Amino acid sequence: MGIYINLGNAGFVSARNGEYVDKSGLISVVNSTLNTENNCSCVTRCRRFGKSMAAKMLCAYYDKSCDSRELFADLDIAKDPSFEMHLNKYPVIYLDMTNFTTRNIPVCDIADVAQKDVMMELRATYPDVVVSPDDDLMNVLVRTVDRTHEKFIMIIDEWDAICREVTTEPEAMDRYVNLLRRLFKGSNTQQVFAGVYMTGILPIKKYNTQSALNNFTEYSMVEPGKMASYFGFTRTEVQALSAKHGMPFDELEKWYDGYQIGDERSMFNPNSVMQALRRHRCNSFWAATGSFEAVANYIRMNFEGLKDDIIYMLGGGRVKVNTARFSNDMSIIRTKDDVLTVLIHLGYLSYDWSSRVCYVPNYEVSEELAYAVAETDWTNVVKSLEASESLLRATLDGDEDAVARGVDAAHDENTSILSYNDENSLACVLSIAYYYARNDYVMHREFPTGKGFADIVLIPRKNVESPAIILELKFNKDADSAIEQIHRRQYPAKVADYAGRLMLVGINYDRASKTHTCKIERDIN
Repeated sequence: MGIYINLGNAGFVSARNGEYVDKSGLISVVNSTLNTENNCSCVTRCRRFGKSMAAKMLCAYYDKSCDSRELFADLDIAKDPSFEMHLNKYPVIYLDMTNFTTRNIPVCDIADVAQKDVMMELRATYPDVVVSPDDDLMNVLVRTVDRTHEKFIMIIDEWDAICREVTTEPEAMDRYVNLLRRLFKGSNTQQVFAGVYMTGILPIKKYNTQSALNNFTEYSMVEPGKMASYFGFTRTEVQALSAKHGMPFDELEKWYDGYQIGDERSMFNPNSVMQALRRHRCNSFWAATGSFEAVANYIRMNFEGLKDDIIYMLGGGRVKVNTARFSNDMSIIRTKDDVLTVLIHLGYLSYDWSSRVCYVPNYEVSEELAYAVAETDWTNVVKSLEASESLLRATLDGDEDAVARGVDAAHDENTSILSYNDENSLACVLSIAYYYARNDYVMHREFPTGKGFADIVLIPRKNVESPAIILELKFNKDADSAIEQIHRRQYPAKVADYAGRLMLVGINYDRASKTHTCKIERDIN
């Protein structure tokens, strides 16, 4: 077994020895591209979503130096017509680019060192191949294939590590991309490679709006294509895991669900789910795998409307985003859309391609994003988030004056950021003001009731005994009329489908006095 060539199946054996959720169907997608003009794939997704696991699985499947039949015999791919055709049939070159970015070598030399290391191992593995002193890696590969008549599978894990970790020396990235172009976009690519699979966080870097490697089929958090179901855990998979481990599914759903990836509308963070199952409790596990300070750096950027959008999404809203302009380079951020697109690729936002909007997917991410906000100078927003626990308590206690004062404070703290001239603006401020409620409630904005929409509805989670809360908002009217509207449109009957006891809360903002009033009805059945 080598360092880069024919690593065998040890990595995937370790995965199968633990708890493994079958994602082997991905192999079928890659198999369909082998030895075709579309044999280069770049599959990118956010951290802790199984990138390296997939790369190790592919290595175990294709590598001719090992016998992996038993590893895959009980998995979905074993039923696929292409299974036997490609099982352990190829010499495999496997590169993890973080092995180079973390070594003590000059940044600009990373591409050259990677190339020389692989060439050295090729010469050791194929000593009969004649190599010229002027040969580069592609030349050596061509000579090797001419000698052996065997094409290679090449797998590059964390392909974008240089782009992500070395942001101050663009020359290093340019030299690396030129190496990839030499390997995968030249006249000998089809001759040398049966298939190429790259994985990382960012799609391939763009130069002058075009991909530097436009012969790659790209699958990303924005455009996952037919790979969507392999990007995370599906609802069905997590339901099976929760039953097996005796953990409440609704807790796993609250913390880790919410990603829409292509047509898959309910995807879970796989690493966080597995961490929760091992510890038998849900928590934010991202804090141990990345820094929210990096996210804070992005949301500090002074692009018009960015602060409003981040706050709006923390309150449960969805924001339009143009993902097409991003150059796929974290060091080149030109617009608000670039920031939001980076956060989508990092997993801090989810993306609904059908409506071109992004949003905060779940409680785990919401906590991390709130921590990132706390690292900014948005002191008023931070105050609102910290005060939200007291506001919820006052609401459940039926303390109308305390609720009105709490909303007054949230309004005063956020008017410098959010416009405040209609019921929608009021709803946005209240979404921030009731942020703490996400611990025990699912918050719905514009909740459908059959006869219109309730402005905000808080539905208690299954293990919470608190009442459901309907918040109806008025602007320059009165709080009593908000309660009357709830009854008139029969909101309680509709919401009762989701919960038992109900609490009705009417809130009005009077522009002249710049104050709020509140009316609460409790224990509605």
